[in-house]
Amino acid sequence: MAADVYGGSGQTPADIRKRRTRSGAEIGVYAFLFFAFAEVAIHLLTLALDHQGGVTLAVSEPVATSFSRPDIVDRNGRLLATDLEAPSIYADPGIVVDRDELVEKLATVLPDIDQKDLLRTLSDRSRRFVWVRRGVSPKIAQKVHDLGLPGLSFRYELKRAYPAGKLAGHVLGSVNVDNRGLTGIEKYIDDSVGVDPIHAAVLSTRPPVRLSLDIGVQHALEDELGDAEKRYHTKGAAGIVLNIKTGEVLASSSLPRVDPTWPTQALDNKHLDRMMSGTYELGSVFKTLTIAMAFDEGIAKPDTMVDVRQPLEVGRFTVKDYHPSNRPLSVTEVFTHSSNVGAGMLALQAGPDKLESFLRKFGMLTQLKTEEGTVAPPQLPPKWGKAATITVAFGHGIAVAPLQFAAAAATILNDGKPVHPTFLRRYDAEATDEKPLITKMTSREMARLMRLNVSGPDGTGKKADVPGYRVGGKTGTADVAKRGGYSSKSVISSFLGAFPMDDPQYLTFIVLFEPKGTKETHWQHTAGYTAAPVTGRLIARIAAQLGVKPMDVVASQ
Repeated sequence: MAADVYGGSGQTPADIRKRRTRSGAEIGVYAFLFFAFAEVAIHLLTLALDHQGGVTLAVSEPVATSFSRPDIVDRNGRLLATDLEAPSIYADPGIVVDRDELVEKLATVLPDIDQKDLLRTLSDRSRRFVWVRRGVSPKIAQKVHDLGLPGLSFRYELKRAYPAGKLAGHVLGSVNVDNRGLTGIEKYIDDSVGVDPIHAAVLSTRPPVRLSLDIGVQHALEDELGDAEKRYHTKGAAGIVLNIKTGEVLASSSLPRVDPTWPTQALDNKHLDRMMSGTYELGSVFKTLTIAMAFDEGIAKPDTMVDVRQPLEVGRFTVKDYHPSNRPLSVTEVFTHSSNVGAGMLALQAGPDKLESFLRKFGMLTQLKTEEGTVAPPQLPPKWGKAATITVAFGHGIAVAPLQFAAAAATILNDGKPVHPTFLRRYDAEATDEKPLITKMTSREMARLMRLNVSGPDGTGKKADVPGYRVGGKTGTADVAKRGGYSSKSVISSFLGAFPMDDPQYLTFIVLFEPKGTKETHWQHTAGYTAAPVTGRLIARIAAQLGVKPMDVVASQ
């Protein structure tokens, strides 16, 4: 009877209640396992998103923004700067188990971390996102991962990388932690080319920024400046190689060099870009401008005689020549003997108004701007009287950035056509309708004088000569201004060079800061013994790279 009542199964009510209780327990176990696996799946998904650059944040937390940047390449397409994916470390204070342990162990991998600041930040558990260190190397990221600290995670961002290291560091500039340009070409890219805001490690699709620089020429320049720094025990050095026809900067360097991956280096005055960011009294290289003015204004010709036997008196100052002459000199000899008295007399004959007007026409009295940044403004005489007219004629009493002077000198050699320095590759080399600033005759005469100063027996630039490449140039040795006057023991030694002088194509300008005389220089620190030979060694290395054929090769064709 009982079997019929309960379906013939033979099960009593107690048996049924037991089975139902067991089924409920099994359901509970299955539910627990389901939610546990779901939580694991969600966590894995979060980690996967994190690896792709996403982070799950509380609504109140800002989403960190970075910027993708186009590559920077040299004129031949060789890579100078690019974006790479790099891990960044962040913490979620809400799930940090032991703040003290986390900070203590993290410091073993990141010893320079601000432990007090990180402890204070992690104390705010209402925050769900705190940067610990951005853009670390994979090796560092692995070490942090191996610490196994709850609450630490990684996010992939873009970090700027410079494959050539310090090469052209000043020109390239630097970026901040968000990948925004701070200085140099990197700043130019932000201002004029464009960067893209991103929330993940997404590379830029913009075309690369092609510079005028040539890596081979840049390397040669930096190498020769470094050698000069050691040879002559200088306090610094700078140099540039400029295409006279196009204004393209093929190489520019300042020593000590900077590492573009460390932006704070550029803030140190020791690492100043001396080509652009400093102004200096450059000395006798300025005679290139003074004599060009005298020719172009009809004041003198190469064979015009100038009586330089007596010093020039200017108030309580006396202007005399380094090697006084006991006879009058022609204007050609004023240039090749580098006579301060002769240059001063020519400037006085022109008068302060004409000298000032000539320098202004050549852009020497106003601030120059380039893609690398704004050049330091020139320091000018407070009054263009007799004293200023004499001293400016031989490069004292006026201080300019070397790049600004190089541009003016290139204009002199470019048949008077204005040369505007650029750090970008130019494809319209001959496209200019600007009026020449001097006559072609004046330009050719200055090229002849510069060549004579290197090839002639009496020239001050003989040590810059390179057989076959028709080098020309002008020396400059300027006493450094010290408290209470000038010191002849401390000088800025420079050499303005150009080649080939039968049709000038390239200009070099080497500046050495406070070189010391050595046995090799017969204990002389003047430009003829220091900056001139540096120029010769540089041109010997780069002339062939630039496609300039030596004279014997040209003559045989």
